[in-house]
Amino acid sequence: MTQLRPGEHMAAEISEQPSVLAGLVERRSGIAAVAEKISQNPPRFALLAARGSSDHGALYAKYLIEVLLGLPAGLVSPSTATLYGARPDLRDVLFITVSQSGGSPDLIEVTEAARRQGALTVSVTNTPDSPLRAASELGVDIGAGVEKAVAATKTYSATLMALYLFIDAIRGGKGEDAEKIGELAQQTLDGAAEGVQRAVDRYRFVDRVLTTGRGYSYASALEASLKLAETSYLAARAYSGADLLHGPVAAVDGETAVLAATSLGRGGEAMREVLEAVGERGADVLAVGSAAQDVPAALRIPVAPTVEELAPVLEILPIQRIALGLSLARGGNPDNPRGLLKVTKTR
Repeated sequence: MTQLRPGEHMAAEISEQPSVLAGLVERRSGIAAVAEKISQNPPRFALLAARGSSDHGALYAKYLIEVLLGLPAGLVSPSTATLYGARPDLRDVLFITVSQSGGSPDLIEVTEAARRQGALTVSVTNTPDSPLRAASELGVDIGAGVEKAVAATKTYSATLMALYLFIDAIRGGKGEDAEKIGELAQQTLDGAAEGVQRAVDRYRFVDRVLTTGRGYSYASALEASLKLAETSYLAARAYSGADLLHGPVAAVDGETAVLAATSLGRGGEAMREVLEAVGERGADVLAVGSAAQDVPAALRIPVAPTVEELAPVLEILPIQRIALGLSLARGGNPDNPRGLLKVTKTR
């Protein structure tokens, strides 16, 4: 039996993403059919439940719902239901549970509780025959295929894509802005190769990393921090660009690496002030995104431009490759990080 090289699964799954994303757009009609059922009875507001990488996808969806649908949206704490037994009135509420595996007991339980309390429950999962899908009234299949690496890559970007198509369809959109997402993803991966290698060479010995972004890209900062921590065991911390200026910037100095998600749009423009501030404190800034060339940074990795609300689908791709490269350069195996399992079961 041929022994796999460290990181082989993660590398392959990163490379699969252009075809996975294109496939999702091609299957948009199935997602739109689920969205139509929500459009027929518009909710008062939306709640989202998730863990890990999926929680970052849920945060991205929160921005989409508030900006594109004009609805209040919040991230729930599953433990309020699973540990404390809270049972709020959820009539006329859209309750979206995001889980790549669909197997976490707390997410299943909170979904069941929300459904009993009157919410319209929707699961967004890569496992359509999972217990979570059975617990929810409606389901969106992200269709990323089996993911063998512990670190989520293609399931994460596919989750973002599915959430975008779902929420866009609720507002009556036809997914026009996402039609070329597969091509743009391939352009991004191909165009970022040199910059990714430079970043790996530059940061392989770093001990402390801050990741930051604003707006839709805040989800990318959170996911970047998680990927660096779980694959390279780095002390990585994520902040909204706004929150970074409200205190944590005081801890930034010449020993700090800052990875900033900066894409075209209002969120990326708001990051300029943030990066100027950390730059003045001596931080080494890596900017990733379609606006990377326009912000103060020591190293820049451009990303194919798209509408701002789709930027996180693309800007996470070179970040995943940076996490992969750093893990290998530091002697790790990102396919099997120590102490981690593919499905984490919590309550």
